[in-house]
Amino acid sequence: MKNEKRNIGVIGCGIWGRNIVRNFYNLNALNTVCDIDKENIEMIKKNYPSINVTNNFEDLLNNKEIEAICVVTPSHTHFGIVQKVLEAGKHVYVEKPISTVADEARKLKEIADSKGLILMVGHLLLYHPAVNRLQMLIAEGVLGKIKYAQSDRLNINYFKNDRSVMWDLAPHDVSMIAHVLGKKPVKVLNATGCCSEGDNIYDITHLTIEFEDGVIGHVSDSWIHPQKRVSLLVRGEKATAILDDTLMENKLQVFDNKTPAQKSIEIFDYLEIEPLKLECQHFIHCIETGKKPRSDGENGYTITKILEDAEEMLLDSNNRKQLDSVDFALSRSKR
Repeated sequence: MKNEKRNIGVIGCGIWGRNIVRNFYNLNALNTVCDIDKENIEMIKKNYPSINVTNNFEDLLNNKEIEAICVVTPSHTHFGIVQKVLEAGKHVYVEKPISTVADEARKLKEIADSKGLILMVGHLLLYHPAVNRLQMLIAEGVLGKIKYAQSDRLNINYFKNDRSVMWDLAPHDVSMIAHVLGKKPVKVLNATGCCSEGDNIYDITHLTIEFEDGVIGHVSDSWIHPQKRVSLLVRGEKATAILDDTLMENKLQVFDNKTPAQKSIEIFDYLEIEPLKLECQHFIHCIETGKKPRSDGENGYTITKILEDAEEMLLDSNNRKQLDSVDFALSRSKR
């Protein structure tokens, strides 16, 4: 990587945006941070006094020094902001999902391609060292022919600052399964869920998805689970891998299908590096080299299309009208 300073702006410095800000600052790439929340801006001033701040993202678009912008805002705002950034001729890193509408995701990809700009989606787990170690094991045939994958991402979220738990968490699950298998999602077989608080926002969802070569994937996501669970199971003909990201060590284990599952046949090592740091480094590398990001616009569109299909299956027309009336902007500053 070159030593020269990159000039990257960040729009949104809420809970997750602060992690983005920290990483690009540590990579000597941060120029300006934008947020509409005064407390967030004051926090940036205090922690990063050398960094420019603004509450108007047009300032970033008009700043010729800024070559790329990271969009870390609620998902329903992504399309409008990212479109303006691309049309201003700047590279984009946008948090997942790229959009909650497949046609919008496709349009953003087309704009970026036509302008020769980098468009990268924050499918963070594609940069997770343990996930990539599992991807290598599958490619090497350690598990044998893959038959099934299951991703569970369960936690408590009091903010509900997204369209549903599916749009908040499932982009991670679907993109991760597709990555480790090396197979694209083909179609949604089933989608069910529950609005546990009667507010028309699904906080529990279960998806069954068919991937290429007939591999079945199951995804469970929850905003109401008091005990955090972040696990991926991949079963092949010879062995089954379990990646438990809540563990401090031995996150990735492989079990022989013909021996008792209580004992793993091997624990695989990998480099302990913060996935977000690797993701931010990858974005900078793509800007410098013109290389297509691992989680590019096409990847973002594919995941959005699958989740859009799942939502159609999940909602009836009455529930859709009620959901469209929910004001997700109320939790924007918590992002």
